[in-house]
Amino acid sequence: MLAVLRDRTYRRLFTAQVIALAGTGLATVALSLLAYDLAGGGASAVLGTALAIKMVAYVGIAPVISAFADRIPRRALLVGMDLTRAGVALVLPFVDSVWQVYVLIFLLQSASAAFTPTFQATIPEVLPDERDYTQALSLSRLAYDLESLFSPALAAGLLTLVTYNWLFAGTVVGFLASAALVVSAVLPKPAPVERTGGIYAKATFGTRLYWATPRLRALLALDLVVAAAGAMVFVNTVVLVRDQLHRGAGDVSLALGAYGAGSMAAALMLPKLLERLTDRAVMLPAAFTLVGVLGVFAATPWSWPALLTAWALLGAATSAVLTPAGRLIRRSAAPADLPAAFAAQFSLSHGCWLLTYPLAGWLAAGAGMTTAAAVLTAIGLASAAVALFLWPSRDPVSLGHVHTGLPADDPHLADAHQHPNGWHHAHAYVIDVRHPRWPTSHRARRTPASALHG
Repeated sequence: MLAVLRDRTYRRLFTAQVIALAGTGLATVALSLLAYDLAGGGASAVLGTALAIKMVAYVGIAPVISAFADRIPRRALLVGMDLTRAGVALVLPFVDSVWQVYVLIFLLQSASAAFTPTFQATIPEVLPDERDYTQALSLSRLAYDLESLFSPALAAGLLTLVTYNWLFAGTVVGFLASAALVVSAVLPKPAPVERTGGIYAKATFGTRLYWATPRLRALLALDLVVAAAGAMVFVNTVVLVRDQLHRGAGDVSLALGAYGAGSMAAALMLPKLLERLTDRAVMLPAAFTLVGVLGVFAATPWSWPALLTAWALLGAATSAVLTPAGRLIRRSAAPADLPAAFAAQFSLSHGCWLLTYPLAGWLAAGAGMTTAAAVLTAIGLASAAVALFLWPSRDPVSLGHVHTGLPADDPHLADAHQHPNGWHHAHAYVIDVRHPRWPTSHRARRTPASALHG
């Protein structure tokens, strides 16, 4: 897997990602302590509101930024967002009221909502080979898991030497280092965008692409499966460990560590597995595994070994669903449309979390942990079934289709032959100006570009 790091550009971008993640992890710990200083016993409410603001920024900002992605040089956008995040982190230690925290968190997460999809869309262009890109996806998953495990430990070590305000300084350094690495990398020139229309049409293009592509509609359903299971883990682990199993605070970290360990183990195995199996053959069984584990957990008595086992399995299955997602997106969008497609994935997937996070908390607090797990299991099962229905078992990249509205001398028809209803040819099919709808029975009728662009 590490062989992909031989690519100089990718190595610098991956290093930038790791450093920025470490800085974000330090900021998460520091923000919790800052909230406690400002609100005391109301710190949970402050953090809960900050989390909601984060999700709203993710859902709303990413598509808007994608509308301008073709007008802003990619390196300038990435560096600008890193500098914005560094500036916000620099100001955070000096706030003295809760509303200021909310404003700064919105700015910070809005910058992340612009940075992350753009970064994700750059990697498949840097690594065009499918095997290299798969390894990069697994490395990215490992980076996220390692950050969740080691950033709290790093923060704890630093807090023995300095006050928590200095953790924000570490965040600033992380984002500045990320910006410097991006500047030093030679990024490929993006392909020209053929889309037309106003800002609204461009901002919604990624979502339209999702709705029009069967495998991406299935991916959205799988995102909801992951969010249902993940919400149970991230929202309710502390209550399960402390109140249900009556264990110490340190065991909360162990339980979350089991989830991270499962995710990392799956990420390490996936590159080899995906050489033998299709994405569908990996992702759909993993989704039903998430549902099954959560269902069994809801229906059986809880114990500490069972919790650790369940959380490790949930982590592994989550990784098996999320890691190949980038391959599906790359396969389903033209190179010029990758920023819009990744922005849509970023926005829509976080919309799923925006639904399941509060649901997991409210149900656990109001109706009990068993009810919460049962409802989340039902949501996950329904979503997995929808994904199974939407994703065709035969899902070739190249599809034959008919154009009925293009002139015969259109360059796109260079390899086409005449058909009773127009011109027929086959190629790697993605939604774009010339292909606004998915072929039905391998035949795509030509409709006006306005059907795609509003």
